[in-house]
Amino acid sequence: MAMLYNFNNVSLYCKKFSVFEDKLEEGSFSLSETFSKAGLLALVSASIFLVDPALAFKGGGPYGSEVTRGQDLTGRDFSGKTLIKQDFKTSILRQANFKGAKLLGASFFDADLTGADLSEADLRGVDFSLANVTKIFTSFSSLQANLSNANLEGALATGNTSFKGSNITGADFTDVPLRDDQREYLCKVADGVNPTTGNATRDTLLCN
Repeated sequence: MAMLYNFNNVSLYCKKFSVFEDKLEEGSFSLSETFSKAGLLALVSASIFLVDPALAFKGGGPYGSEVTRGQDLTGRDFSGKTLIKQDFKTSILRQANFKGAKLLGASFFDADLTGADLSEADLRGVDFSLANVTKIFTSFSSLQANLSNANLEGALATGNTSFKGSNITGADFTDVPLRDDQREYLCKVADGVNPTTGNATRDTLLCN
């Protein structure tokens, strides 16, 4: 009898006892092989239930959305991981470590990233709209992200950080240290009011 088991994006298909039945019929079945195969199956089954979701995808590939969306991931270490188009909507990611992570097209919509480390991460096309990114640490060359209505208060953008190509409508840049050329560029495109702080984007950028 064939059975299909689903364990959160892990599909395990097996034919019950078929391997063992075939061996019996062929007369090539050994007691040691029985325990060997049974032990391996037990280990695989246990790993499905006991593995930490954050470690299950180590080395590449997006996490399942149920692992990262709307979750409390405070202090989690995602450094160096490949998280392209990953869904972190509404998650709590305070002090999370995304250093060097590949986050192209990921969504942090309405997420709390207070104190998170995004240094050296690839943030092209990332959606930070409505996100709380106060006091985050960033060090990257080109952001090109959706920062609309995001609260960036106290964020530290170091190195050659560039906001060119980013949507900053309604973003709050209060106490964000910016190079003069970056501030000049942002003031040319700034508009809107942050819905959380009530501050106008141009005012937080100290535009003339």
